[in-house]
Amino acid sequence: MNEESKEMEKEEKPKRGRKKKHEESVGEETKEQNKFFIDVSKEPENKELIQNLLSQANNKTYGREIILKDLVLTSLPKLQAKDIEKIQDESLTKMEKVQRLLDDHNKKTNSNLSLDEFLVKKLNIN
Repeated sequence: MNEESKEMEKEEKPKRGRKKKHEESVGEETKEQNKFFIDVSKEPENKELIQNLLSQANNKTYGREIILKDLVLTSLPKLQAKDIEKIQDESLTKMEKVQRLLDDHNKKTNSNLSLDEFLVKKLNIN
């Protein structure tokens, strides 16, 4: 019986470390997120852009060092709705873009074409 209580205690304790991708986070929302990380290690152009902007911002005689947080917090309020739309479009895969075209076509023509029928029609394949 003592072993059973130990096993139950082990099950109740939350696991430490990173959560696995397939596990769902319970009760966490983006609004409650406090820390954000930007990984540009695999994007040399973006890394160079950030480093150049930071060096320009810190090319001064007085004041504290400017960090990426300062640049981001100054830039974010200046984003327009068209910038958000552009970012959303850039996040789409090629197949999602095709699917969006199909959905728009189906709405516009009040039809219900499947993806393959739509592609045959668009590419004029007989």
